Amino acid sequence: MVYSLAATTLTVAAPLGCEASPAEGAEEAEGGARPSSEVVATGTDEEMLVLEVTTANRIVVRLPRVEVGQGVTTAVAMMIAEELDARLADVDIPLADARGKGNQFTGGSNSVSSLYGPARQLAATARAKLVTAAARRWHVPARTLRTRGTRVFAPDGRTATFGSLSRSAARITRPGVPTTPKPASQHRVIGRPTTRIDARDIVTGKAKYTGDLAVAGAKPTVVARPPTIGGKVVSVDSAAARAMPGVHAVVRIDGGVAVVAETFHHAFQARDALKIKWAPGPLANLSDTQIRSRLRAAVPKLDTPPSGSAQTEAEFEFAFVSHAPMEVLTAVADVRDGRAEIWFSSQTPQSARDDIAATIGLPASKIRVHVLRGGGSFGRRLNYDAAIEAALISKKARRPVKLMWSRADDVRHGRMRPASHHRIRASHAQGRVVAFAHATASVNESSGKQGLSTQGGVRPATVTPAAAPLPSDSGLYNFGRLSGDSGSIGLAIPLGAWRSVDSGTVRTAEEIVVDEVARSLGEDPVAFRRTTLRGKAVKAVLDKVATAGKWGRTMPRGHAQGVAVHEEYGSCVACLVEIDAVDPKNPRVTKVVMAADVGTAVNPRGLEAQLMGTAVDGISTVLRAGLHIDKGAVRESSYADFHYARQRHAPPHFEAHIMPSRRDPGGAGELGVPAASGAVANAYARATGTKPRRFPLNF
Repeated sequence: MVYSLAATTLTVAAPLGCEASPAEGAEEAEGGARPSSEVVATGTDEEMLVLEVTTANRIVVRLPRVEVGQGVTTAVAMMIAEELDARLADVDIPLADARGKGNQFTGGSNSVSSLYGPARQLAATARAKLVTAAARRWHVPARTLRTRGTRVFAPDGRTATFGSLSRSAARITRPGVPTTPKPASQHRVIGRPTTRIDARDIVTGKAKYTGDLAVAGAKPTVVARPPTIGGKVVSVDSAAARAMPGVHAVVRIDGGVAVVAETFHHAFQARDALKIKWAPGPLANLSDTQIRSRLRAAVPKLDTPPSGSAQTEAEFEFAFVSHAPMEVLTAVADVRDGRAEIWFSSQTPQSARDDIAATIGLPASKIRVHVLRGGGSFGRRLNYDAAIEAALISKKARRPVKLMWSRADDVRHGRMRPASHHRIRASHAQGRVVAFAHATASVNESSGKQGLSTQGGVRPATVTPAAAPLPSDSGLYNFGRLSGDSGSIGLAIPLGAWRSVDSGTVRTAEEIVVDEVARSLGEDPVAFRRTTLRGKAVKAVLDKVATAGKWGRTMPRGHAQGVAVHEEYGSCVACLVEIDAVDPKNPRVTKVVMAADVGTAVNPRGLEAQLMGTAVDGISTVLRAGLHIDKGAVRESSYADFHYARQRHAPPHFEAHIMPSRRDPGGAGELGVPAASGAVANAYARATGTKPRRFPLNF
């Protein structure tokens, strides 16, 4: 087992057979490469987890996922500490490099649920081996020993640290005690609200991101990009830029012109000195109005409603939305003859390695991808545009580079949630819904002759949402006959999976219609949902927010409550919102109450943070945040005009209620977005007496 450090505080464990090549200034592990005898347990499933106990009594498990702020490292550390009877402070969860096989996909809200069984089994096996090693050392029955605080205890008072037993434990093949994980009734760590294990490092600046790395010889790099999406370089005069101090190279790539310099200040100055003639991109004659018109026309027709029924109908428009993670896209690449090494934050490192290899013409076995923590993602790091671009620039410049996309680069040329149009009809008769139809059309990424196949030197990669068959999510409700269909329009525009993907628009639209159906039937929105929801769990979370949020309380004119529910990933959630819309053009959400049933909540504090984030997402995408397309260009360029919610827009009051459960965990990271969005929209509608149809509302 070979180990290296990708940064002074981030230990990266390499798979067998990989050569370590540490970043400049990185500290080597004590004694160099750690011996494989410190590996106490190895998983046999596709997670390929390996548990190591060092002689310093540290528990190390290399995580085949990426930490992008969602707290997965803390959740996994809690699973390991629980089953191993170790102190949480003794558990380290570094991120694994891209591997040749196994599951390293971070997405779909499945990290905790997919790792819950394997991580606990791994730790339970390791504990059994450590106990057996101690029993053999002390010549006592293994069943008489106990574990606590990263130590083994004998009845006569003798103790041994896990670290002192690790080498012996690694040789044990048949432990003398069971290797079965604990039942939920015995959990002492799992389920306890816990501060993130990396919280102090983050707030003190000790945590390292890609931009913090000092890889030998890697120089700051930026790219001059076209004014329109998919525009091309016709000609470039780089003489002035090359003559500027601190400039090392100017490299032309398909997506623009890259400048490699001594500092980012030098690089940006030289970029602005380039004289480039651009050919317009394929959307140069297209703006929002035409896109919305084409989307509306692409929505399939709804089925004929049941005879004798009344109809509640609505159409909705959702704008493009940028991911806009706080940490801008950054990648370090060192491409040399016959090999390449890349450092960046990736949700799909294995796919990234394969695509980088194909792009620069090397076998995947010669590409090493180091996975770094990311400062936010929301689906943006499923794609790896910056990494491929960095590899291309490094190859052409014949030197290591540290590429940074500016905020404007990512907003104007990066991935975005596709715009969509929805048509919904609820048919009701004799006080109940007898049919529910939902048809939609969304923008689908199209490359073709005019596509983005070379945008930034990047081929369309990994997750690109398209219009999929639509089995209406209103299966949540007893709404009779359900029907749905979807269409799409192909545009050469970079798309990416945005937090909650299709559910963020589909369910938002449907929850608005549920409110409007309740109103048309003369029923209270919460009472109507209680009588029509199918599942007990989703009814329970609805009841919880209604009670905790004092649903139905008297509110001043221009203020109102709104509610919505969602079920996905084996979990369910409800959200109650209060809004101040006295000034309809400047509404403010004043209160959010959420309740979620996600099965076992490994870290309730982390789940609360996830729900809080989804509430802000709902506030943002419903009220304020979207992207405009003006003649083939994205109008917005930064947080100054991409109006994501700031602190002043966040609700002064937020509370989250985690429903007790002992079943295995479901998904949680994306769960709350549709419910929060629907609740915000419904609160606004009730406060203003309007029927919102275009989102965000300020468009």
